Amino acid sequence: MLSLSQQPVPSAYLKMPHAEKGLAVGLFGGSFNPPHAGHALVAEIALRRLALDQLWWMVTPGNPLKSSRELAPLSERLQLSERIARNPKIKVTAFEAAHNVRYTADTLALVKARNPGVDFVWIMGADSLRDFHRWQRWRQIVMTFPIAVIDRPGATLSFLSSVVAKTFDYARVDEGDAPRLARIKAPAWTFIHGPRSSLSSSAIRELAKG
Repeated sequence: MLSLSQQPVPSAYLKMPHAEKGLAVGLFGGSFNPPHAGHALVAEIALRRLALDQLWWMVTPGNPLKSSRELAPLSERLQLSERIARNPKIKVTAFEAAHNVRYTADTLALVKARNPGVDFVWIMGADSLRDFHRWQRWRQIVMTFPIAVIDRPGATLSFLSSVVAKTFDYARVDEGDAPRLARIKAPAWTFIHGPRSSLSSSAIRELAKG
């Protein structure tokens, strides 16, 4: 029997999930190396607070801003994500690998072109907001879909000083209006408070080494 690291990626994961027109869909992307309960918590908070019909758990082939030396095989990260993402509204996918896209701006442009009439919102942890301005074409990302920033330990206050928060301060939506965020034309973003998990993929990898 092949180990997880040797197994090819099933073709079903390489197809973009289907969403009917009029649905509100969250896009939650990351390396998930490995996925953990903290990721699942962010997904559940997003589903509930944003009133989403679906959430696409997008396991990326790799992160251009991170080293790939410790990156587990895509098939392994997908299978582990399936074990954690139990909600039937969550669709675990790796369609980015099939389209050979590495940057979020390209992913969002592809999703928008393929899904007219679907209302999308990009979901990110508050800890990612600090370096968001280093992402390729980050302003284009903000202008493509509304963004929901989910609270993470240690990032509750620091996010306010981030470049993107300052640049798009005028586009911030009150947290109370989060259920309609997906329906608002970009640029629009909100910060969602809630329960936080101290788990991190890097810490889990370090523990595994020990």
